[in-house]
Amino acid sequence: MIWQQNYDPFGNIILSCLVASIPVIIMLVLLGFMHMKAHYAAACGLISAFVISIFVFGMPMQMAGLAAGYGAAFGLLPIGWIVLNIIFLHQLTEEDGSFKVLQHSLSNITDDRRLQLLLIAFAFGAFFEGAAGFGTPVAVTAALLIGLGFKPLAASGLSLIANTAPVAYGALGTPVIALSAVTGLDLLQLSGMIGRQLPFFSFLVPFWLIWAFAGWRAMLEIWPALFVTGASFAIAQFLVSNFHGPWLVDVIAAIVSMGSLVLFLKVWKPKKVWTSTALKGHEQDSGTPDLESEKPVGHEADAGAAIFAKNDRRAVLLAWMPWAILSAFVFIWGIPAVKQSLDGISVVKIPFDGLHNLIEKVPPVAATPHKEAAVYNFNYLSATGSGILLAAIIAGLLMRYSLIDLVRIYLRTIYRVRYSLLTIVLMLALGYLTRYSGLDATLGLAFALTGPFYPMFGTLLGWLGVAITGSDTASNVLFGGLQKVTAQQLGLDPVLMAAANSSGGVMGKMIDAQSIVVASTATRWFNHEGDILRYVFFHSVALAVLVGCLVTLMAYVPPFTRLVY
Repeated sequence: MIWQQNYDPFGNIILSCLVASIPVIIMLVLLGFMHMKAHYAAACGLISAFVISIFVFGMPMQMAGLAAGYGAAFGLLPIGWIVLNIIFLHQLTEEDGSFKVLQHSLSNITDDRRLQLLLIAFAFGAFFEGAAGFGTPVAVTAALLIGLGFKPLAASGLSLIANTAPVAYGALGTPVIALSAVTGLDLLQLSGMIGRQLPFFSFLVPFWLIWAFAGWRAMLEIWPALFVTGASFAIAQFLVSNFHGPWLVDVIAAIVSMGSLVLFLKVWKPKKVWTSTALKGHEQDSGTPDLESEKPVGHEADAGAAIFAKNDRRAVLLAWMPWAILSAFVFIWGIPAVKQSLDGISVVKIPFDGLHNLIEKVPPVAATPHKEAAVYNFNYLSATGSGILLAAIIAGLLMRYSLIDLVRIYLRTIYRVRYSLLTIVLMLALGYLTRYSGLDATLGLAFALTGPFYPMFGTLLGWLGVAITGSDTASNVLFGGLQKVTAQQLGLDPVLMAAANSSGGVMGKMIDAQSIVVASTATRWFNHEGDILRYVFFHSVALAVLVGCLVTLMAYVPPFTRLVY
């Protein structure tokens, strides 16, 4: 029996939208303001979504349960699988002491925390976003920053802020490819349009990141480095996206940005070195004071750095070895040909009978009635987390761990992240139930009523989609068709608005529950998801509005309109 989604059960789209938003509001209020533990908040949001989907929007109860189960499975693999194995690798490097050597090797490049943040959270994180996506960059960079001594709120929040501009081209361009598939718009046109929107923000985000961390004055002190980092990334992002395609945009831009920053730091140093590891105004975010301190260039580093000075080059190479292996495996696992080969020998497709092709999206959300597939790909070999696990095992053996030690540490890691994995499962169950019940489409239709203001609100629709689903790809699949249809009805360029869905969506990445749980787990700052959400929320909204302003200018105001064609 086919069930058609009902987007306006009250006959009033505004009222229907308010009711559809209740599960998300409940979860955010409980998490961000009531300080409830994340898995309890997610469970409350999921329960409310069940009630509203079944009794208000008319979704059959069995379908609602299957949709939540489908999301829960996706939460375990690939998302939870990535988090678990990244934390496992981090534990290995901490136990053998190599992480301390890594920390001091980075200090040898620069011991200024602002520049370390640029190098790791922005540039290095962009590489992992381009190669793998799906939570990998936040998990890696947050763990690295904690190892370098950053306070938990700084490591978590700043990793989330940094992981914005690269997201549209994450996982070798998967969000753009999905957007083209659901809209029927030309892939290269979409890639180029996004590549004419996001470079402005790729240039801005490094400045924004350091301002959020250290304040306006401290940001201005290193503006040359920020300019080099942002400009090199933005230019590479523009060129690759417009003249090659979406596949290698982040990978190439990240390598160019990292290389440019490292080379620039060989000829330029800040007048003062920032050594604080807490956010400006949050000096006690981890329960211990950490007052701002600045020291002149040339000041001798702490005792740990003195120990590092005695390490030979071989020790430094060994310290970087696990992360080099990780980078190589993540990149290899992201190559489409490798994924296809691994899928060919391992993937198990599990249709969710009772849900698969039994839910139909209808106009105006879809141009024509469209059945929703529900086939779970149990890709235990091609999943990015499997590549990370293999990298961790190889690195662990090279670090001279025994197999028994590896098993012991792995089991301990599972126990440590158990509640975080549960939270991810519940969050994804909520996201998928919202999608299959049509609650998110109801929210989108309310945005579509804004007429000439649609370029702004259409951009914010993409932001909302990522905030709810945790994925720019999912947001593009969800709202891409709606963006195209609405743009055509309003006389706007459909490529512009489809691209705006993805560009606006990247700013929602920092507040989606999945990413926040990944960050809190990577920093081992458990049960502080609400603190992270409150910190990043303003940055997410402000940047999304700025993207909306740019899209509005591109839609109506010369000379920005030239960027559309």
